[in-house]
Amino acid sequence: MRVATVAPIIRQRYACDGVAPAVGFLPGEKVSGGLSAADENTLFSALPADQPARIAIGGVGAFTLRQHHRPGRLSGKIVVITGSAQGFGEGIAAELLKQGCYLVYADLNEDLASLNAAGANRTYGEGTAIAVRCDVGDEASVSAMVDETVSAFGGLDLFVSNAGILISGGLEDMDLRRFQLVTNVNYTAFFLCVKYASRVMKLQRRFNRSATADIVQINSKSGLEGSNKNFAYAGGKFGGIGLTQSFAKELVEHGIKVNAVCPGNYFDGPLWADPENGLFVQYLKAGKVPGARTPEDVKRFYEAKVPMNRGCFPADVACAILYCVEQAYETGQAIPVTGGQNMLK
Repeated sequence: MRVATVAPIIRQRYACDGVAPAVGFLPGEKVSGGLSAADENTLFSALPADQPARIAIGGVGAFTLRQHHRPGRLSGKIVVITGSAQGFGEGIAAELLKQGCYLVYADLNEDLASLNAAGANRTYGEGTAIAVRCDVGDEASVSAMVDETVSAFGGLDLFVSNAGILISGGLEDMDLRRFQLVTNVNYTAFFLCVKYASRVMKLQRRFNRSATADIVQINSKSGLEGSNKNFAYAGGKFGGIGLTQSFAKELVEHGIKVNAVCPGNYFDGPLWADPENGLFVQYLKAGKVPGARTPEDVKRFYEAKVPMNRGCFPADVACAILYCVEQAYETGQAIPVTGGQNMLK
């Protein structure tokens, strides 16, 4: 049996009142004997009634268990956020960490993700966060990222699919290579992430019928309304809502809720404000804003579209994610967080 299978079974064996221990695999530690792991049911039955601090599984290895978690609305929950090295993802991670979770910074930029994880561990204690290099458009990379998460913490309770890419341009500007790149990251990668994250969540439910889990896609207001000369991004985001609704119907029997959060524009983040490749610069070059001569002209144009007269912040998105987790009777939804710019019809 694999670590990624054994750890969630151990964790759910000792779950109580919705709180499960964190289970960490000890790589390289030699194990002689240990409990039998001939199959999943045999392992579950062989686990002792009282939770140990450490347990050895024959042919697999040793694991540590810790039950004492930081307080908060996500106390003891294991959370993965893709694309969390910077921008919205980094900000969302900072907000959710305040709520007592264990967190995996999953990003292609492993160095920056590692800095974030190190900062989280300094603030909240060692063992709170890890960084994992992940290319969300590559199936093997996504599978390995989920396995690393389970090896570090023992399971997965909330998966936030945040990684995304935006390349704007009209029909005459966009070539097939760039269109496929945007679609792969914003649409296909969501499928890959849900496929592998849900496997762990299903296993948890199988050995603990009260276990629930959540998958939240960070979508966009462009997933609710078409975007001029930005069809590659909007199309992928529209498709993401279709996947959200479909996955919600398929996974509900496994206690997994799937929802999307559709933020408005994070004007202060690098996606918009980067002086070389940010959207203000891209949209200026693409001619999306008639009469605009500078990136500041483009920014003022988009700020004026928001009834609340400001951009969206990571804290706004985190509030919506917490709603998705805490509302037990809601799945398959696309929740706008746009300051009134987009309203449900």
